[in-house]
Amino acid sequence: MKNYGEFSKWLLHEDQKELFEILVAIALNVVFLVLIVLLLWPLLGRPSLASRLAKGYGVLWGLTFVAAMLGNRIQDYFRVNIYDRPNAYVISNLAVSCFLQVGWSAFAALTVENFVPGAPVWVAVILYLVGGLSCLIAFFAVSSFYQGHVYKFISLPLALLSFIVFGVWPAGGRLMYGWFFELF
Repeated sequence: MKNYGEFSKWLLHEDQKELFEILVAIALNVVFLVLIVLLLWPLLGRPSLASRLAKGYGVLWGLTFVAAMLGNRIQDYFRVNIYDRPNAYVISNLAVSCFLQVGWSAFAALTVENFVPGAPVWVAVILYLVGGLSCLIAFFAVSSFYQGHVYKFISLPLALLSFIVFGVWPAGGRLMYGWFFELF
């Protein structure tokens, strides 16, 4: 128990805020996937939606990590930081985080769309709710790397609005991100 107490103090220290947010986002991601498996399999007979979302989350986490690391390298090279060039720093991070969020929304909407045909209305409503909640979980994943209030204030509404737009107009999601989804 003593080691657990020391670990929790270390993890909750201000210096470890980024790591703590990443671990919380991963835990939320896992809990969400387990819950939708438990909901969708016995209730709707659709466990493959959860497996597709899990695969998508894996790609999202990988892309977010690579984008954050690559973005940091590029910003360091051009000496873009919050103190010297705050506008460039915030705008570049906002562009990347919003691109990732909208990409997830397109993925979620197109994934849900594959399971809706032939389903009763109540099942379609549940599937779209799961897709919307998946955008919230993706928001936590992306915002664990882009933690500023500006990013969070813009990214979450953008993710949910994008999901609604791509849910109504799936061709838009295919047009913007379909090329990337075909890679995986």
